[in-house]
Amino acid sequence: MKRTHTCGDLRKSDEGKTILLNGWVYRKRDHGGISFINLRDRYGITQVVVDSDSPKELSDLALELKMEYCIAVEGYVRLRPDSMINTDMSTGEVEVVAKKILVLSKSEVLPFMIDEQQKDGTPVIPNEDLRLKYRYLDLRSAPMQHNIALRHKVALAARKYLSANGFYEIETPTFIKSTPEGARDYLVPSRLYPGQFYALPQSPQLYKQILMVSCFDRYFQIARCYRDEDARGDRQPEFTQIDLEMSFVSRDDVLSMTEGMMGSIFKEALNVELPDHFQRISYDDSIEWYGSDKPELRFDMKMQEGSFLAEIGSFQAFKDALSAGGAVKALVVPGAAEKYSRKLIEELEAAAKIYKAKGLGWMKVGEAGLEGGISKFFEGKTADVCNKLGAKKGDLLLFVADAKRKTACASLGAVRSKLGKDLNLCNPDEFAFAWIVDFPMFEWNEEENKWDTAHHMFTMPQEKYHATLESDPGSVKGDLYDLVLNGYELASGSIRIHDPVLQKRIFSIVGFDEAQAEKKFGFLTEAFKYGAPPHGGIAPGLDRLVMLMCKQTSIKEVIAFPKNSFAQSPMDECPSEVDEQQLRELRISFTK
Repeated sequence: MKRTHTCGDLRKSDEGKTILLNGWVYRKRDHGGISFINLRDRYGITQVVVDSDSPKELSDLALELKMEYCIAVEGYVRLRPDSMINTDMSTGEVEVVAKKILVLSKSEVLPFMIDEQQKDGTPVIPNEDLRLKYRYLDLRSAPMQHNIALRHKVALAARKYLSANGFYEIETPTFIKSTPEGARDYLVPSRLYPGQFYALPQSPQLYKQILMVSCFDRYFQIARCYRDEDARGDRQPEFTQIDLEMSFVSRDDVLSMTEGMMGSIFKEALNVELPDHFQRISYDDSIEWYGSDKPELRFDMKMQEGSFLAEIGSFQAFKDALSAGGAVKALVVPGAAEKYSRKLIEELEAAAKIYKAKGLGWMKVGEAGLEGGISKFFEGKTADVCNKLGAKKGDLLLFVADAKRKTACASLGAVRSKLGKDLNLCNPDEFAFAWIVDFPMFEWNEEENKWDTAHHMFTMPQEKYHATLESDPGSVKGDLYDLVLNGYELASGSIRIHDPVLQKRIFSIVGFDEAQAEKKFGFLTEAFKYGAPPHGGIAPGLDRLVMLMCKQTSIKEVIAFPKNSFAQSPMDECPSEVDEQQLRELRISFTK
């Protein structure tokens, strides 16, 4: 009973053919001695009919079939009457008249219905833990089949594009030396060397740089990465990135190659045409305009400078923020004055306070001028405010002031993001890419009273700052670049340091003395002594990319076997305890 066709193959032209299908019972209806079975496999669904004049054994077997029984069906292809053609199915013009059915395996009662819908067609989605416990059933659903198929297409398109552009796919180790890369490492104890550990790679960063020293020039890998950090919608303990590195390149070369790869991926996987080049926004402008270094660009609504309000009005909070060296940021929400009640504005204020704003100032532009909120502090100043901000009647004006400029920007940026969702300003069919460039090289660590690198220690500082690295680290810009898409960071990369002397200077600024640097990164700095080429790279997140292409908000929807929000797998119940004998072999014991 081996299949001759899949459940997505049959068309009108196959009328009269004797065929054999294998698949799962997706839906079943019994009507007055006639049984209709929707048979599903990876390729589609075919309607199978057991007619009323079928042998009793066949009719009885059809009645016994349950949901998700795995069966084989032999029969012939018959055209459906015009009135019964199902245009929602690729096989909807035909049906298979069963002559023989063989049950290959039975299914127990399902813990949830696969692809269940409400009467209005809205999907009924089981709770997450149930889906993950029975992931093999969840993966049979149409959305998950689509998502995993799309993931395959994306990975294949990336491989084809990079291979055609001279890249070698090279694997790097999974067991590596533990190095500080920003997140906690997952550690693997060594049985042969008690007390010593391998680390699972947070990224292939050091190895891909060594491959450039090794004269491979262009490397890529669909790389598995591991970070022991709190899970969230677009994060997992283990994830996958499209990792690439290039020798003898500038920033523009890496950006251009990535744009070409994204264009090829979207064309092959979704038949979507992307622009040849994506807009570039400096980090400073991104923070000032959107309050974020991963801005949502499917709607405009840039934040504006609001310091003039402290001069023309009497609102003390604005004056205090500026006198403390801070900022006043303003946001004009077109036509939203009537939509936003005081209660809804309070919800916006709550979003701002998450980012440490002390409050959210607001006014509405009404028939008689500014009204509500803090408008009493700006009496007679309607024209001045509206002209400066480009506001008009019916607009809602929102403000955040803070002694720290970054807090004011981030807080109002969070409000902007919430408005985008609340007002449905984001077109779900749009893919708004942008490069964020000119990132700060260093950031101040207040807890440890020291400078840290904003990304990692192997990033090349822009050349014009080389002379002032030690004297003014806070002003240094790195040769860094992030690719953002629809409010998510999709990729991060940089031109790397290839000069051992410059690398030692960076180590020194972030508090790594020569002995520490040698212990942690000696194998990399040693390699750089032997003619390291200028090089740079980037690593788009495969999970996050496919998530956005599938219009999802969680990477769990595009990973075959993800962990839950507690970094656990309900299906195989990992992490789990291991035998005492295994622990003894590894010389591991636990303390409470």
